[in-house]
Amino acid sequence: MVPSQLEATVGSTAPDPVEDGETLLENAIIKAQAFSIWSGLPAMADDTGLMVSALDGAPGVHTARWAGENATFEENMTKVLDQLSGVPTAQRSAEFRCVIALCDGDQVLLTVEEGCPGSITQKVEGTAGFGYDPIFVPEGETRTFAQLDAVEKDAVSHRGRALRRFSELYQQFDLTGGSR
Repeated sequence: MVPSQLEATVGSTAPDPVEDGETLLENAIIKAQAFSIWSGLPAMADDTGLMVSALDGAPGVHTARWAGENATFEENMTKVLDQLSGVPTAQRSAEFRCVIALCDGDQVLLTVEEGCPGSITQKVEGTAGFGYDPIFVPEGETRTFAQLDAVEKDAVSHRGRALRRFSELYQQFDLTGGSR
């Protein structure tokens, strides 16, 4: 069910939790717990961040709001590219990280974290995807996420990897008490 379907069932508006954690894991848990408590059902949520080596790991946990609280994807990308102005291609390494959390009420049942190493381009390249996709080239590729089709991107992306790992672990998991 999506939040709008659950709203009709639960009878109240879905929560909009404040992502004020200091890590991706904390933010994923904040969201999963809020939706689980609201719905009365187990819930999973993710948080994702772009870690740029030349920026000491930034934007990191602030990836979605790097250029400001209501910044657009374009403004966030522009800020990263501006901050890397003059940084040689060989020193533009980065990694996308994705954390998924499954919670039942305030209990954390399962968490997974996966990454996708790569680098930041000198300019925007490609039109597909969202967020920082037009400036991120995954390791082993010459094209940005925004130049890959959905199947290609899913095969190497941080979210694709995290969801596959989550699925593997979840299949071994018993919601009534842990591992099977």
